[in-house]
Amino acid sequence: MEARYMEAKSGKEALDFAKKNGVKLVDYKFCDIPGTWQHFTTTIGELEEATFQEGLGFDGSSIRGWKVINASDMLVIPDPATAFIDPFCAEPTLSLTCTVKDPVTGETYERDPRSVALRAEAYLKSTGIGDTAFFGPEAEFFVFDDVRYSSGSNGSMYSVDSVEGIWNTGRDEGPNLGYKIRHKEGYLPVPPADSQQDLRDQMVLTMEALGIKIERQHHEVATAGQAEIDIRFDSMVRTGDKMCLYKYVVKNIAKRFGKTATFMPKPLFGDNGSGMHTHQSIWKGGQPVFAGKGYANLSETALYYIGGIIKHAKALTAICNPTTNSYKRLTPGFEAPVNFAYSARNRSAAIRIPTYSSSPKSIRVEFRTPDPAANPYLACAAMLMAGLDGVQNKIHPGDPLDKNLYELAPEELAKVPSAPDSLQGAAQALEADHEFLLKGDVFSKDLVDTILSMRYADYDALRVRPHPYEFHLYYDV
Repeated sequence: MEARYMEAKSGKEALDFAKKNGVKLVDYKFCDIPGTWQHFTTTIGELEEATFQEGLGFDGSSIRGWKVINASDMLVIPDPATAFIDPFCAEPTLSLTCTVKDPVTGETYERDPRSVALRAEAYLKSTGIGDTAFFGPEAEFFVFDDVRYSSGSNGSMYSVDSVEGIWNTGRDEGPNLGYKIRHKEGYLPVPPADSQQDLRDQMVLTMEALGIKIERQHHEVATAGQAEIDIRFDSMVRTGDKMCLYKYVVKNIAKRFGKTATFMPKPLFGDNGSGMHTHQSIWKGGQPVFAGKGYANLSETALYYIGGIIKHAKALTAICNPTTNSYKRLTPGFEAPVNFAYSARNRSAAIRIPTYSSSPKSIRVEFRTPDPAANPYLACAAMLMAGLDGVQNKIHPGDPLDKNLYELAPEELAKVPSAPDSLQGAAQALEADHEFLLKGDVFSKDLVDTILSMRYADYDALRVRPHPYEFHLYYDV
């Protein structure tokens, strides 16, 4: 597939790229607090070189968690390095990812997730610990053939379906060919059991044409179209940009195939949920800071970074696992890592040190608790701030746990900190532990308070509604 992107170094280069591709329209994309792309469109005549410095105005009052209506004017500042030709628009359209600024102060908006990541990158440099933080998320998702849900005062329901679903072995499909994936047996089967190879290939090729380097794609553990596509690591802001584009491509390619994709962490009961294991490392002067001669070839800095992640892990879940549904995945006994310990190779620990290669450049830390509902900018920034706090305060993580944590004796397991079991618990942890996020004005207290307000609101919205399973348990009392 022909490349359709340009990492332009200036507004002029982006405009030349647009002219070369016969662009008629320009789409300006930016990210809200929950992590969803928002956008508006102008004709190409409205985009000038000056726009890349001065920006374009829009109303920020209706964006979730943003400005109040009496202070709603905002600016989007397009980044020319994010230019691509949108493959899902009928007319030739240039897409630009934007940072949001306050037009009064001229500063990046404190609640704009991309701005948070930019401030986190600047803070890392100011510490002298490193100059670049690399992140490589492994996002999982489901592709269904049908989804239905409803919630009212007198009833609620949801139903998802997939031709791969094991529950469809007895359905009349005229004919039913029987290639259904059993629960927990979806990891790496070949077609025809894996019915979505061509769909994922189209996702991968489209992403690569738009500048996202892909390492691999495959079916994941669960039945019913669970998938994983791994992107190549990049700097924090670029990773956030690419994860927003990743979700955009996945959802739109699924729609082209007459299917629907979701990054909801736990849409199925009794099978694996979707995680976003996040690989991360710090470099300085072109050299890997995490490489050393300690456990699993880690440096002392890397161990302290792990110590910071473990210390703040419960608070991190409020940002890295931001939905009530996230805690349906974070339950003991499934693959989701709920135990905050570290280990080489051990996928039952929340922090794993991959050992595929002994090259210093490959040394990294993998935090396995996050899920793909997380805002990629906020999640990566929060993980970095937790790790840096560990380095600055020399928080040693203690000894590694190289055992299968799911088989530990209860008295041993009780000594290992674990994830909260609800969004309320995660929010309470963040409320008690967020000072590390405020360093260098990376996160503001206002943004933390906004996140907390959104988390408590979501928890309460679910808490006050009857659940269908409660009728199964209690209707005959």
